[in-house]
Amino acid sequence: MCIVEGKRKGEMGGIRMGVMKGGGGGGERVEKLKSSRTKLWMIRATTLVLLWTCIVQLTALGDTWGPRLLKDWPSCFSHQDSSVSVAEDKDPSVLASVLRPKRVYKNNGYLMVSCNGGLNQMRAAICDMVTVARYLNVTLIVPELDKTSFWSDPSEFQDIFDVDHFIMSLRDEVRILKALPPRLKRRVELGRVYSMPPISWSDISYYHNQILPLIKKYKVVHLNKTDTRLANNGQPLDIQKLRCRVNFSALRFTSQIEELGKRVVKLLKQNGPFIVLHLRYEMDMLAFSGCTQGCSSEEVEELTRMRYAYPWWKEKIINSDLKRKDGFCPLTPEETALILRALDIDSSYQIYIASGEIYGGQRRMASLAAAYPKLVRKETLLEPSDLRFFQNHSSQMAALDYLVSLESDIFIPTYDGNMAKVVEGHRRFLGFKQTILLDRRHLVDLIDQYNSGSLSWYEFSDAVKESHESRKGQLTHRLVIPDKPKEEDYFYANPEECLQPSYGQQLDLSVGRL
Repeated sequence: MCIVEGKRKGEMGGIRMGVMKGGGGGGERVEKLKSSRTKLWMIRATTLVLLWTCIVQLTALGDTWGPRLLKDWPSCFSHQDSSVSVAEDKDPSVLASVLRPKRVYKNNGYLMVSCNGGLNQMRAAICDMVTVARYLNVTLIVPELDKTSFWSDPSEFQDIFDVDHFIMSLRDEVRILKALPPRLKRRVELGRVYSMPPISWSDISYYHNQILPLIKKYKVVHLNKTDTRLANNGQPLDIQKLRCRVNFSALRFTSQIEELGKRVVKLLKQNGPFIVLHLRYEMDMLAFSGCTQGCSSEEVEELTRMRYAYPWWKEKIINSDLKRKDGFCPLTPEETALILRALDIDSSYQIYIASGEIYGGQRRMASLAAAYPKLVRKETLLEPSDLRFFQNHSSQMAALDYLVSLESDIFIPTYDGNMAKVVEGHRRFLGFKQTILLDRRHLVDLIDQYNSGSLSWYEFSDAVKESHESRKGQLTHRLVIPDKPKEEDYFYANPEECLQPSYGQQLDLSVGRL
């Protein structure tokens, strides 16, 4: 470039000298030079415009065709890689999800949500709220987790879930931000935000007809309750498939939780088959449900005081015996030991207890420990230093149990709470892994007959096995009960729209246009 410019300067000097010496002929050469320079600059400008146009077009083509070139890469929905192993640093499915082009849409406003309940209740709620935000064409702010419930867990979303993966893996469906834009954030801090609980078990049309107009009016709407706010059934297929995609792909635990979960699973598998027993017999469960089978009079009084101490636990006067006979109580550790033996669960199997502290301690666990000596917990498999950062963070501890539950040979919940249901559905998605769904109403009747001597051990065992032959997490249709959503099957326990009907392989979860 310097040589060219230098040459031009030399030419110009010669021209000027020619004009001075030669008179009239120099004028024509000046005109020709001006014309040449004008053409040169026009060529340069045209070339730059063409180059810029090509770059823009190539970028657009890259966004359009790039993801299609990745179609033969492993899908992030592959059940061969469960949640425990999905956090590999160079997982191609993660790279593919990062490369998905952003969905471009007119933003109708911002949706803030505060989840309530334990980990798995919040997990399902997050899936629902992402789906609602996508359907309403709004921007979702990363959900706020419950810090005021019984567990008082101070964990933020990013303490439990990989927030960057969550945002990036859903970028082709919905825009998710970690915080509101500054102007709107200031308005929220000043308390000027429209906050409300949506109606439970609502169709997606409710959000379009009732919530979207509010978002358009106020720009930001805060939903302060999110549990079971989207109906189980009667929703468009794309809605159901997006709920699955969020649950099984976007909601990945942090690398710290994933790595520790993998270590627990490895330790268990080194010693042969293992069963995860979700023994829901913690103090809060018993106080809330009013189930006091096998408790001393002092324990009954303690549980009753606790139930009255929490005003949002609406049911206060509870008949424990009647509730147990109706199948609404978790099985006790003693009842659980009988049922496992009746199902012919080998006493040499490891039994991993996925729960908090069992109410009554060793006294209540004695019969179970006698029948199954290889009882283990995360606290007995890991060093105290491994769990130091998880102490007083019940949701992070529950996340570890969740990962181990997915990988177990058999999963057996003694109560159909949120963890039991969500893990059941996730195990179906991972290939219909065996989950024994205990019929508590039938079982307590059989147990009472056996304890009274009306049934022999063999009669009791045969009756237990026969009644649970079809309750092992096989492919079934959800039970639909119109106008009684609490009594019908929960979507996340059996997301049949997302399951392959043969051999437990997943159907395509790609979401169409809503």
